[in-house]
Amino acid sequence: MASKNSIRSMDLTQGTIWKQVILFALPLLGSSLIQQLYNTVDLIFVGQYLNKEASVAVGSGSLLITCIINFFAGLSVGISVITGQSFGAGNKEGLRKTIQTAVVICLVGGTVLAVIGVGGAPIFLRWLNTPNEVLPLAITYIRIYFISIFSIVSFNVGAGILRATGDSATPMRCQLAGGITNVVADWFFIAVLNMGVAGVAIATLASQSMAAFLTVSRLRKFPEEYRLRLNSIHADPKILNLVFTIGVPSGIQGMILTLSNLVVQGNINTLDVNSIAAFVAYYKVELFIYTPIQAIGNTAMTFVSQNVGAKQPGRARKGIRWCIGIGVALSVCTAILLLNIPSAAFSLFTRDPDVITIGTAIIHSTFPFYFVYVFLEVFSCTLRGTGRSMPPMMITIANMCGVRILLITLVMHFAPTAPMVAMIYPATWLTSACCMFVYYNVSGCLKDRSRISACIHQPVW
Repeated sequence: MASKNSIRSMDLTQGTIWKQVILFALPLLGSSLIQQLYNTVDLIFVGQYLNKEASVAVGSGSLLITCIINFFAGLSVGISVITGQSFGAGNKEGLRKTIQTAVVICLVGGTVLAVIGVGGAPIFLRWLNTPNEVLPLAITYIRIYFISIFSIVSFNVGAGILRATGDSATPMRCQLAGGITNVVADWFFIAVLNMGVAGVAIATLASQSMAAFLTVSRLRKFPEEYRLRLNSIHADPKILNLVFTIGVPSGIQGMILTLSNLVVQGNINTLDVNSIAAFVAYYKVELFIYTPIQAIGNTAMTFVSQNVGAKQPGRARKGIRWCIGIGVALSVCTAILLLNIPSAAFSLFTRDPDVITIGTAIIHSTFPFYFVYVFLEVFSCTLRGTGRSMPPMMITIANMCGVRILLITLVMHFAPTAPMVAMIYPATWLTSACCMFVYYNVSGCLKDRSRISACIHQPVW
């Protein structure tokens, strides 16, 4: 057995479950808030120092960037699950092979994407119908951004490894250092050097590189048996196969979900201007309730993966119940708070009273049911923690894409109002959560040790 306490991490296979869930989830929540800081700072500097053409140029490639990041975030899920299972089992050799394989994925994937992105930026942006008047600026931004893809991939993968070993605090600190770098770089390259959209992209490159460097440095301080050594990296074929088997479905899910949300947004854009603005503000207000749930879901995945490795299905099931309980309590309390101060919440993002009124109606359609999303997130992450990645992907695509697009089509035909459009969200949360729950029980992946032992060696679809 590996000495799991020999690194500064949290062994989730022993100890008081509810305390571990909270202590592990808090840094995840902090990381999400810091990520929002990244985005907010960029928007502030672009809005204050650049013109509207620059703003359009920065936003024109957002779909392409989001799809790519979602795909590699999916791959990092595969790496995290295998790392967590190896850590829980005390398998030093498995940890070493997984970390070395992850580095190869970063090197190859980051390099290939950078080359494709830099060379193909004009083609991709024309596919996205980028206006000709902002095309040169958009090409400049995307090309520099793609250079930073290697750092983005490295941070996400490295952070996934650290979290899988129970260390959710270090990625948060690395991201905080990157966030501070982002603020300083935005000010220097945009306000001082007046570099425009190139300055925004360079600031992103600087911040992501800082976060990636600190994360990789932490991996190089792991115990001797599985410490990252850059001079001896190689990909283990079996681990690589497992990473892609678990991670690719998660990545595809994220990409397709992004595209389906564009379909929904396209329908929302046919409403009146106030309704469109209300949804823009709503998506920002929603982060107050969504972000903690996401942190709880990622906690469930790590908790389950470690206990699957340790062959402790009973403890894994208890952890799931605690994650659901804490998640529901958080979502209900946050929903009650925001439903009682809707004007204050929306006024952070808009001053228009008509927009605030519509936004208030939207949250009254969704927030009372947001606790349902906890079940969806926890069961989805639980299944991934056991190595089952294909079922969550299929369930999510069928419900969050297929059912959601069907419902938005019906709503736009019979009752095209903002509150009715908003209702499709809790409706599809419910159908997805029910499907996840049914599969979780039918699969029996955490019923006994014999069922979970197979998950360590190969994912079960």
